[in-house]
Amino acid sequence: MASLLGTSSSAIWASPSLSSSSSTPSISPICFRPGKICGGLNAGIQMRPKKNKCRRHVSVMNVATEINSTEQVGKFDSKKSARPVYPFAAIVGQDEMKLCLLLNVIDPKIGGVMIMGDRGTGKSTTVRSLVDLLPEIEVVAGDPYNSDPLDPEFMGVEVREKVERGEQVPVIATKINMVDLPLGATEDRVCGTIDIEKALTEGVKAFEPGLLAKANRGILYVDEVNLLDDHLVDVLLDSAASGWNTVEREGISISHPARFILIGSGNPEEGELRPQLLDRFGMHAQVGTVRDADLRVKIVEERARFDSNPKDFRETYKTEQDKLQDQISTARSNLSSVQIDRELKVKISRVCSELNVDGLRGDIVTNRAAKALAALKGKDRVTADDVATVIPNCLRHRLRKDPLESIDSGVLVSEKFAEIFS
Repeated sequence: MASLLGTSSSAIWASPSLSSSSSTPSISPICFRPGKICGGLNAGIQMRPKKNKCRRHVSVMNVATEINSTEQVGKFDSKKSARPVYPFAAIVGQDEMKLCLLLNVIDPKIGGVMIMGDRGTGKSTTVRSLVDLLPEIEVVAGDPYNSDPLDPEFMGVEVREKVERGEQVPVIATKINMVDLPLGATEDRVCGTIDIEKALTEGVKAFEPGLLAKANRGILYVDEVNLLDDHLVDVLLDSAASGWNTVEREGISISHPARFILIGSGNPEEGELRPQLLDRFGMHAQVGTVRDADLRVKIVEERARFDSNPKDFRETYKTEQDKLQDQISTARSNLSSVQIDRELKVKISRVCSELNVDGLRGDIVTNRAAKALAALKGKDRVTADDVATVIPNCLRHRLRKDPLESIDSGVLVSEKFAEIFS
């Protein structure tokens, strides 16, 4: 497994890097008009009641977001001064967690991964180190939702209308975005908000996109997800279920695509995750603390090397990083050609059925994960070994909890797999 993941003989499990988690050019949420900025709260507009006051009609349209060219260049330049993250290839051990992350990058439709384990085991460090490996995608230039120029399901309303009219939309290539969702974020910051003042005075919907808009076609990472407020959990559940985020306020409604890979991490000792949200994670990975004394010393030394000179430390792993990135890009390209026999599909469904897994998400995710693993290995057909590798991570968190059961749920899945596939 270590050779598959491109790991080396050094590792780090320490505090996460505070570097920027995305190289995608960010879009300013403010609506610009020639000569002035609109959408602000202090526009100096006085609202006085009048008897014969006419009502202004609010047109059903979204505000086109324009980007100042100099500002966009500044966003690209800011990437050079960002603090480097710890290289993914330098992390050794915890193969289960790393494999789940890579499979989700290869096939985003797997549905994300939930990482649970002890504090200080490198969960956040590993997730954020994934940034360097994210491949490039084509997006519509200047669109705050990272709209896909070809797939209508990933297009914002304005982009779709332009495509339907036969207009040409500018396209740029950019890396997949990774967005951090802070525990203390407000609902307006997550979903976005509508400028009612601009809507009433100018007759347009001035929408300020939130984190869900930025995460469309990217990764949304929630550290300590089991401590997330319930109202934000409800927002994530709604977006994860429909793939769209809808902002309703004062009779005005704006929707935009919000399809993202949901990655969460947490410590089970700090609280359980709501089962509705847990079921939305495609895969579940467990991490543990390293017990070997020599390896712990090596981890401390590697962390000291990285802290003292991050640039040189990253250069030592550049070759492995590039190799792993090429492996991911090739796997994404070949994923559609990977086949899985019907016999394997039937056995996967038998495992889910005999384990009393509710719903069909377990069946779907296991099939997708097995195909992604086969693509990562460079194969064009799924084998039973591929299924055996991923099925515990796909079904572990979907089993009904038994307070009297002392056996790990992943072991139960592996035992049932061996019984049926033998």
